[in-house]
Amino acid sequence: MIGLMYQVKRPSRSVFVPLRGLNYHVRCWGEPRPGQAPLVLVHGWMDVAASFQFAVDALDESFMQGRLVLAPDWRGYGLTAGGPVDNFWFPDYIADLDFLADHFSPEQPFDLVGHSMGGNVAMLYAGIRPERVRRLVNLEGFGGPETTPDQAPGRYAKWLKQLKQHRDGELSLRGYDSVDGVAQRLAKTNPRLARDQAGRDKADWLARHWSSQDAQGQWQILGEAAHKIVNAQLLRVDELLEVYKRISMPVLAVEASDDEMWKWWKGSFTREQYHARLQHVADHRIAVVDDAGHMLHHDQPEQLARLLEDFLGG
Repeated sequence: MIGLMYQVKRPSRSVFVPLRGLNYHVRCWGEPRPGQAPLVLVHGWMDVAASFQFAVDALDESFMQGRLVLAPDWRGYGLTAGGPVDNFWFPDYIADLDFLADHFSPEQPFDLVGHSMGGNVAMLYAGIRPERVRRLVNLEGFGGPETTPDQAPGRYAKWLKQLKQHRDGELSLRGYDSVDGVAQRLAKTNPRLARDQAGRDKADWLARHWSSQDAQGQWQILGEAAHKIVNAQLLRVDELLEVYKRISMPVLAVEASDDEMWKWWKGSFTREQYHARLQHVADHRIAVVDDAGHMLHHDQPEQLARLLEDFLGG
């Protein structure tokens, strides 16, 4: 898959922030201007902050003028080590975001964009800390199927089993002989990265930020295996909706035209159910990105950039 590789238009700079016992890596673009809300981009499960590079490059210069854009690597992803833990707890992402907000924008509300898992974190944070978020964009952060209390014993049992599998190395992520192998893995997950040279160039670029070479010459994914362990606690939709009711800022919910996520849930969770949950958010609108799958910020960064400019530019 080796080609010319994607040519970055706006290089990021790396900042490391001591935070909650970790050394948090944050990619930064642009320079802040007094009175201009920072823009924070939070990635999804088994992804990294660099994933937003294509969308940042597609933003118009007038939008970027005087605007600080930040994208953290969540704990246990990218260049943020997860610490001595054997699983990750969802509320920690909410706390990490709050501490990062205090560091970069202690007084001023900021704009928040979250993709997939990051979108779920962003929605919860916005309802818990509505005074901290000016506007929110949720990129395919759908939540998940409703659960029932009788599922709890089985969920805890699965969690315990996976903890021991992790201890025994059974959940380890496979390595790749070359960075090209990582690029092929990315293209297998998202076929749009393989359908033309521009997509292949993106895959090659992403592979170098999604993985790193170890001492044995293997390319290892920059996501810790403990992320594969199931959440011990069930999703409580009643609690989720109470948080949604407290989201007071304008929300743009962005969906891809492809329905791959709904196929993945095999009927246990539907687009209609997600839209019904959004009705509990007082000020929301829905937009669709055409010719895109779940990784819409890779597939159609220009379309996404126009949506962000229109919604956040005010």
